Amino acid sequence: MTAQLNSDPSTRPSTRPTARPHRRVRASGGCDPAGRRPRHPRAVCDGTARATGATGPARHDAGALAARFAHQLVEVLTGARPSGQLMRHTSLDGYGQLASLVRAGALRRGGPADRPRLGPVHDRSPSPDAVEACVRVDLGRRHHMVAFRLEQRGPAGQWQCTAVEAR
Repeated sequence: MTAQLNSDPSTRPSTRPTARPHRRVRASGGCDPAGRRPRHPRAVCDGTARATGATGPARHDAGALAARFAHQLVEVLTGARPSGQLMRHTSLDGYGQLASLVRAGALRRGGPADRPRLGPVHDRSPSPDAVEACVRVDLGRRHHMVAFRLEQRGPAGQWQCTAVEAR
């Protein structure tokens, strides 16, 4: 008799979780009920945090910005990432320099197992809207230096690479 009760769907407990109501965003200020401001992914890099009036530091973190771009740049130069992915983050001159470095094979891998290892990124800001950085890249037994310059450009203040050099 117990086997028949367990096989009856009306007597089994439901394993489906109950639906929870969605949170509603308040119309005043765009904050949720907990008082947090919604975060836009590009707010840190492109200056929209200042334009929208979001709280927080208005100045960029030059070290973090340079480190993120150095990682992406080395991936392009070693062939792990297509150069077109950095097109929107480079100026016309910067992309031309990057494309010529990729064609010349500036950072060739010593073998298929060699993975690039980045050293510390050394950066400096000659002005508030520019960052110059360099990084040492180890590829097996070979060592390379990559230097680049980032500048804030356009009305939105997006960061773009304006110069790239690798040796």
